[in-house]
Amino acid sequence: MAEFRPVKSEKEIISVRLPVSLVHEIERRAAAADISRNEFINQCILFAMEHIQQEPD
Repeated sequence: MAEFRPVKSEKEIISVRLPVSLVHEIERRAAAADISRNEFINQCILFAMEHIQQEPD
């Protein structure tokens, strides 16, 4: 049987300013998905980065 080895991914703390209404919407959607606000924001950013249209050089 494989051995479980937890791994801590490297993260960096940053600060962003968001409109209050957006924070409330993020909190509502994160709670509905039963994940933290931080994890919800990370997943949103990753999704956007994977789907952003690249401008030609």
